[in-house]
Amino acid sequence: MMKPSLAGWAFAAPALSVILLFFALPVLAAFALSVTDFDIYALSDLRNLRFVGLDNYIGLLTNPLFWKALGNTLYFVVAGVPLSIVASLAAALLLHSKLARVKPFFRTALFAPVVTTVVAVAVIWRYLFHTRYGVANWLLSHVGIDPIDWLGDPDWAMPTIILFAVWKNFGYNMIIFLAGLQAIPEDLYEAARIDGASWWRQFVHVTLPMLGPVMLLVSILTMAGYFQLFAEPYVMTLGGPLQSTVSVLYLMYEEGFRWWNLGNASAVAFLLFLLMTAATSGLLWIARRKGAE
Repeated sequence: MMKPSLAGWAFAAPALSVILLFFALPVLAAFALSVTDFDIYALSDLRNLRFVGLDNYIGLLTNPLFWKALGNTLYFVVAGVPLSIVASLAAALLLHSKLARVKPFFRTALFAPVVTTVVAVAVIWRYLFHTRYGVANWLLSHVGIDPIDWLGDPDWAMPTIILFAVWKNFGYNMIIFLAGLQAIPEDLYEAARIDGASWWRQFVHVTLPMLGPVMLLVSILTMAGYFQLFAEPYVMTLGGPLQSTVSVLYLMYEEGFRWWNLGNASAVAFLLFLLMTAATSGLLWIARRKGAE
């Protein structure tokens, strides 16, 4: 008879093999590339490949554009993640409400942006926020506000992209929250109502605590996705204006596929990986500490 420990490893082997093949090996390969000067010349002849150690990392840390991209990415994450979570939770609460009607229709309609092509909806949003012909400025003109150059002003370009990303992605989290809400026992709400708790107190003292694990999952998934900001600025602004929407992933793309500095691009990717790992670990540490308290 197989030992329990060996049986566990046997059952876990397929999943571990996938993780090793599609996660561990690419990470190691990216790190190996990041300590070389792999470029277009090395693509044609590997004899042109040289080991440069930490020069790529030192170059990035002394490059103002990298810090600009990192700041833009952190701005996007800090502003976009809470907005996305609030929007998705609000939509889930509305769909879960007993007063809601035609729930399948609204659930499908709110989830539709998630499965819609980024390029297609980005083109539509560019017209919606056009300086002269956009619906957004047309509405503002009716309340006496001058037109805003949404995608051409460095102060407004990133907020516009954040708004677009929240609209595009909140439906995915909404489905997760909806599943979490449906798993909360109705007896808890009934007991709270008997004790005289208002809707707000039921939400604070019943709904939010019971959604704790779901909230943690949604936070990690959303944060990881928002750190990988690329498609939105690439389609809508090309990193402009004045590099106000250049993200870390966009910088990696520019280094790797525009300038063919693949070693430098790998260093950017590995730094982003470390940043995402640190942020996720910090979120888990906070969740464990609050759970322990």
